[in-house]
Amino acid sequence: MPETAVYAPGTVSWVDLASKDLEKAKAFYSKLFGWQPQTIEDPQAGGYTMFLINGKQATALGPNQDENQPPSAWSIYFATEDAKKTAEAVKDAGGKVIVEPMDVMGQGVMAVFQDPTGAFFSVWQPGIHKGFEVEPGKPNTYAWAELNTRGIDRARDFYKKVFGWGSKISEMGPGMGDYTEFQVDGQSQAGGMEMTMQPAHVPPYWMVYFASTDVDASTKKAKDLGANVMVEPVDFTGGRFSILADPQGGVFGLLTMKQA
Repeated sequence: MPETAVYAPGTVSWVDLASKDLEKAKAFYSKLFGWQPQTIEDPQAGGYTMFLINGKQATALGPNQDENQPPSAWSIYFATEDAKKTAEAVKDAGGKVIVEPMDVMGQGVMAVFQDPTGAFFSVWQPGIHKGFEVEPGKPNTYAWAELNTRGIDRARDFYKKVFGWGSKISEMGPGMGDYTEFQVDGQSQAGGMEMTMQPAHVPPYWMVYFASTDVDASTKKAKDLGANVMVEPVDFTGGRFSILADPQGGVFGLLTMKQA
């Protein structure tokens, strides 16, 4: 994929981690995924660090300075051609604007929103920075985004109004409810499901998955590096996954998809 690729509106174009301990986060993820950290020297960047794979930007890490937020948390950015118009669409659809569209050092324009069910998400209007420079789904790269929410029907309606997403709904199994695949131009690019197992105090959230060639081995490696295994490796119809929390509490998944 060319480094100048521009992601289609409504697709995931970037993910990054906010952490209150940048050095520990750098060490953990570099060892787990083999990412090479490259910290932006400009003081205005606040220590924002790109994680590289073979010299190309795969994801990033920045400081978490909000005392009301978890010590470590992943954010998902959906591509937009006009962040201000997206902000208006969010408000019209019943969501909230948490951070108004703002220029980020000429790299692009970002904004942070909250959907009507309570899940936070961001958008990115590309400037110099277009998004991932490595193709999603390759080993150790971003692989999938998943909404865990209370009120998946409301969420589907909201994201359809904001991004024009279509939906493909499938049964997950007895007592497990349905799984929604959010689609752009008929291509599934994120998922969503009703929260049924999480405690009531856990709010709705978007979660990021990273691709692994061996979920079991990667899960063990993460655990050895200090991660907490929240969901042990398990098969599903499309492959195998696990869910972990990094040593500072940031939740992420590992995913291997079956070959077609």
